Amino acid sequence: MAKEELIQFEGLVTEILPDARYRVQLDAGHEIVAYTAGKMKKNRIKTLAGDRVTVEMSPYDLEKGRLIFRHKDERPSTPGGPPRRGAGGQFRRR
Repeated sequence: MAKEELIQFEGLVTEILPDARYRVQLDAGHEIVAYTAGKMKKNRIKTLAGDRVTVEMSPYDLEKGRLIFRHKDERPSTPGGPPRRGAGGQFRRR
């Protein structure tokens, strides 16, 4: 068990940095650099700029964090988006 418990915050990914790091604007107003947690890498969860995320931070260093959860998008899909697989149309076999 850790000496100090980790602190969780929610925020918005503002920028994707090299080496799988992200700049995250926390709801509290602070801006931190975070990396992807191992379970998110293992399950191949992609994070893009503009995504809402939950960040875990140590109370000793409040400038760095770890992305532990990417919240689902509540936006409806756009009608002009990419075609879905098996939707019929010109790719249909006869």
